[in-house]
Amino acid sequence: MSEPILFSRDGGVVTLTLNEPQTRNAVSDAIIDALVAHVQAINDDLTVGCVILTGAGAGFSSGGNVKEMRDKKGLFAGSPAEIRRGYWNGIQRVPLAMYELEVPSIAAVNGAAVGAGCDLTLMCDIRIAGRSAVFAESFMRVGLVSGDGGAWHLPRVVGMSRAMEMTFTGDFIKADEAERIGLVSRVVEDDQLLTEAAALARRIAAQPSHSLRLTKRLLRDSQHVSLPIALELASSAQALSQHTHDQHEAVMAFLEKRPPKFENR
Repeated sequence: MSEPILFSRDGGVVTLTLNEPQTRNAVSDAIIDALVAHVQAINDDLTVGCVILTGAGAGFSSGGNVKEMRDKKGLFAGSPAEIRRGYWNGIQRVPLAMYELEVPSIAAVNGAAVGAGCDLTLMCDIRIAGRSAVFAESFMRVGLVSGDGGAWHLPRVVGMSRAMEMTFTGDFIKADEAERIGLVSRVVEDDQLLTEAAALARRIAAQPSHSLRLTKRLLRDSQHVSLPIALELASSAQALSQHTHDQHEAVMAFLEKRPPKFENR
């Protein structure tokens, strides 16, 4: 039996590939369990500096399994109370895990990212799309609401008006339009998608690990608090970073006009 998520590593960059192409990488229990486990392991490994998330085969992820919707299986089985708890113990573990992922993440979006698959790209910090990529907040097409945090993520990425339009219509958004509205950072040719994502990931992973992780937390948490609290968070993070070996090394390397040699401490 193949792994639901393929793991590969190049230096400080980890690539996680959703690996159920027979369902177009629909978000299965196996993918959920594997993704959460990988995030937890990455958080414990200071030598990892960036994560790329992509999909095997022709698409990123088709989201929920429509056949399971029809057959009332998986997330769609049981009473209302059982379904509610099923979300807590199932797919909702993914946005919580991705929210707590300490290192920056890049979604390298190949082909379709639909429904929960679209939302999974939104859980990443940066999105790069291949030319053939399409996005859809498609829950209305099957009479559902977003149960995996899309209603929280999407307005933060594209603004409330565009988020409502995408959600209420379920329209497919092509890569160029996704770039225009800020859904993705850039669009590249399909055959260059992973190359471009890896190049960006290597630049990010080359930063000092403690400062990088503190910076991501500061950017994330500052979106939800008042300015005085955000400034207090910043001063606390700054105090911590200034007492790391690698921050001192960064300063010395800058002054001595040489590449830094970080030690993740």
